[in-house]
Amino acid sequence: MEVFIEPIGKLMNEFSKLPGVGRKTAQRYAYKVISMPEAEVRAFADALLDVKRRVRFCKICGNFTEDEVCAVCRTRDSSVICVVKEPKDVVALEKLHEYSGVYHVLHGVIDPMNGVTPNDIRIKELLGRIREGGVKEVILATNPDVEGEATAMYIAQLIKPFGVKATRIAHGVPVGSELEYADEITLARALKDRKEL
Repeated sequence: MEVFIEPIGKLMNEFSKLPGVGRKTAQRYAYKVISMPEAEVRAFADALLDVKRRVRFCKICGNFTEDEVCAVCRTRDSSVICVVKEPKDVVALEKLHEYSGVYHVLHGVIDPMNGVTPNDIRIKELLGRIREGGVKEVILATNPDVEGEATAMYIAQLIKPFGVKATRIAHGVPVGSELEYADEITLARALKDRKEL
């Protein structure tokens, strides 16, 4: 005998496809949907369909947009390009209100263990933007993990012949933490990337 009737099981299965949603969380979500008024469920479903229909990738940077070209690419200084792995990284950087350049979203990083090569991410598009001219600096802001570092180093080597400055975001000890709890790699990076005061 099935534990869940077919409609509940089907909904749980769909929820469990989302990142970070296990079987128990999917079950809670399904039960919540069942208890919601039909108007709220319809609004939820409409929001899902609406985002799928209206959101696309900017033809220049690859970030999410409703238009062909996003507002950042239309209005910002295009001489500095910040390269990130995913659109959610753009959101994290934009929350700072410190950066006035444009972005380039790779939609992944080089990861040979999982079959992701440089041809599988948006490196060619980045080089095309640099070839057009006017780019003075490329900030490599991929994650400080093995794949992010490898991707940053690969891109830095590719853009060197263009005479464009390649910089890497600093890594180190987080503000508010204690040195004794920092891992060796983080502490070594912080020491290596120290700045003069």
